[in-house]
Amino acid sequence: MNISTTIFEDLGEIDYQKAWDYQEEQFTRVVDSKLYNREHPGGEKEIEHHLLFCEHPHVYTLGKSGQANNLLIQDEFLKKINATFYKINRGGDITYHGPGQIVGYPIFDLEQMGLGIKEYIHQLEEAIILTIGEYGIDGGRLNGATGVWLDTATPQARKICAIGVRASRYVSMHGFALNVNTNLDYFNYINPCGFVDKGVTSMQKELGREFSLDEVKAKLRKNLQKVFGLSFIN
Repeated sequence: MNISTTIFEDLGEIDYQKAWDYQEEQFTRVVDSKLYNREHPGGEKEIEHHLLFCEHPHVYTLGKSGQANNLLIQDEFLKKINATFYKINRGGDITYHGPGQIVGYPIFDLEQMGLGIKEYIHQLEEAIILTIGEYGIDGGRLNGATGVWLDTATPQARKICAIGVRASRYVSMHGFALNVNTNLDYFNYINPCGFVDKGVTSMQKELGREFSLDEVKAKLRKNLQKVFGLSFIN
């Protein structure tokens, strides 16, 4: 299904709390539009979907179903490595965001798209798989885990993209984090997504070179547009 209005914004490097607040603003607008349309049949407003890209300074986030002990360091060490920590309202366990990582926050009316949560996550994964595939990286899915993984059928299975979402009234929030030129040392201080026996990787680590974030973002935007049938107005 083609979605008539999708607003794309690249927020650049932005503080996690500031981006979260901005997400909440757009999320509330979409929900309010849905409620208005239900109360005014025949006089509906067009619902604006949003796709936000950004980078964050070093930050760890813990989902509502996560275990706090998957953060392996104390507040003092967080300060030492210039990182912050937030408990948030998405699904999933703990993950890391930082420079060199593309974070995407789709705020979509999944009901209008005809998608359930599982299918929505599957399509996010598909867009990431297509994107890294353009660089010769063979991504896939791991049974029992969200996100995009490499070498899933081997003991060397490792995650290149984390996914954690929230949906209320079938409107999505939060999203994905693709490791491009990410400093992977920061993952040593957590059990990523709650796993103690799985590794984490990046495009840079896999191919031995740095990548243009703008180039990867352009490919990722194109593949999200393709997979979800988005029509950008900007």
